[in-house]
Amino acid sequence: MKPAQNAVHLHTAPVHDSTAAPDDLHFGDSKCTVVSDMLSRIGDKWSVLVVSYLGRGPRRFNELKKTIGGISQKMLTTTLRNLERDGFVTRTVIPTRPVSVEYELTELGHCLLVPVQALAEWTIANIARIDAARAAYDARKGG
Repeated sequence: MKPAQNAVHLHTAPVHDSTAAPDDLHFGDSKCTVVSDMLSRIGDKWSVLVVSYLGRGPRRFNELKKTIGGISQKMLTTTLRNLERDGFVTRTVIPTRPVSVEYELTELGHCLLVPVQALAEWTIANIARIDAARAAYDARKGG
């Protein structure tokens, strides 16, 4: 299969004024800050994994912890709280003995799942090319 067949095409918003100066096509400082802040939040390793696993359906805390290898209880708690605060996840307390807590993606969380899955698919489709580029770079740099 040719690399172009696996390519993910990113689309930008249409530009309505073809006479706009190139600088007018970039985000303003405030939008850049918002985008940067959100990408820092949702682009971290743990948030991507949590969103991916919750995309398969609701999960209890301990089930998530077991499924996501290497995450500490504190980091999972922090990640889930941040995702809940941003509206990506809902937390439901189940009145059992002992009490259980279940997490589920919201509608916004399911929207986030789309680019997360696309990025994962892009990575899988291109990992050989990325590995080859790294190896070539390391060979040129003597590392």
